[in-house]
Amino acid sequence: MFRSFRSSVMTLVLVLAAACLAAGCDVTVGLDSARYLDREKKDFQVSGTPDLVLTTFDGSIVIRSWDRMEVSVEVEKRGASKRAVEEIKVTTAQAGNRITVEVKPPDERHIRVGFSTSRSARIIVFVPRQANIEARSGDGSISIDRVSGRIQLNTGDGSIKVVDTAGELRVHTGDGTVSLEGVDGRLDVETGDGSVVLDGKLEALRLRTGDGTVRVRAEDGSKMTDDWEIRSGDGGIRLELPEPFDAEIDAHAGDGRVSVSDLTVKGDISRSTVRGQLGAGGRTLRIISNGDGSIRISKS
Repeated sequence: MFRSFRSSVMTLVLVLAAACLAAGCDVTVGLDSARYLDREKKDFQVSGTPDLVLTTFDGSIVIRSWDRMEVSVEVEKRGASKRAVEEIKVTTAQAGNRITVEVKPPDERHIRVGFSTSRSARIIVFVPRQANIEARSGDGSISIDRVSGRIQLNTGDGSIKVVDTAGELRVHTGDGTVSLEGVDGRLDVETGDGSVVLDGKLEALRLRTGDGTVRVRAEDGSKMTDDWEIRSGDGGIRLELPEPFDAEIDAHAGDGRVSVSDLTVKGDISRSTVRGQLGAGGRTLRIISNGDGSIRISKS
């Protein structure tokens, strides 16, 4: 029976291949998994804070810091065949302390038909502790550890993990969880679908998830230098604040409850809404759960 199934699949594959060839496409047919791995490595010397731009069409990005004044980049290319891997193009450039690394797939006219695993390219980078980084993956996770600077992380589909990172941080994933541990500074975080866990010493915060729970722990030393907004399309929100903490709270849960414990809020309090002054007041702390999730605000 398996042989009959395989024969039917191959017939379908050949029909699709013929259609693609008629349209002028290059076609590779196969039933193999990703068996080939190739690595490209390059080091860049820098004299100050590097500005690094990393882009891969499909694959994870891993960023770590070290004590050297240089940037080391390794690209792991994977595919079903040697030719498939060789067709992945890596381009690098350096102008002073600005470094760009871009990994591109083959020409779109080359179409792979069958069950072959798609090509991918993982980027692994070591940078000085102080660095400005823009990292983008079409489909893959991103992680960064112990870096300070202006950080932008963007993936179309994948989780994002940030550890011991400080500065101005922008994080976006179309679909995936976000974990930020020991962060310090100004944060802009968004996921289309996924939970968010965050702890650190915060100054400015904008956090949104289309569907997922949110847990934020603002450590001692956190202060609002700008308005904060925490929003979930459908999911509960838990916020832990240090004491003392000054803010004007505006919290609302669509079909859930809003509760405040171990903190004193002066103002209007109802089952699903809390609006009032925390401490001496000040910037606006807006917390919104649009679905049926509840909001819990407490002392950290």
